[in-house]
Amino acid sequence: MAYKRFTASESILKPDPRFNSKLVSKFINSLMWDGKKQVAQRVFYDAMDIASRKNKDISPLELFESAVNNVKPFVEVRSKRVGGANYQVPMQVNKKRQQSLAFRWIINACREQSGRPMADRLAEELMAAYRKEGKAMQTREQTHRMADANKAFAHFAW
Repeated sequence: MAYKRFTASESILKPDPRFNSKLVSKFINSLMWDGKKQVAQRVFYDAMDIASRKNKDISPLELFESAVNNVKPFVEVRSKRVGGANYQVPMQVNKKRQQSLAFRWIINACREQSGRPMADRLAEELMAAYRKEGKAMQTREQTHRMADANKAFAHFAW
């Protein structure tokens, strides 16, 4: 009996109403808490409005897509047990995981801050990621540094 590795969410996923983008739809689903999609959509669209007011030279969708692409990691370290010792082995990250890690890091960077509306924090983080700075980018750089530092164990990757 063959088991599916992923859920059907990718094929069922509908593009979002405003930008008609599946990437945005996926991000809104990641942003959502307790099934409150309307709230997540409002937060995201408000953030896009704020970002477009501050950055008039680029469309909000372009800003979002390039911010996510900037945050995507190419390598990460995975723990591998070899002969009684655990090694941090650098490995390539596949496309789906790159996207989900980027989403997670952006959202976590926003949630760690407090005192301001989520839309403001999200707009700020997305603009920072677009400029290749901010907390999500720091997480990515840290991941890449870890992988670089553990390059010696790359031969354990199989």
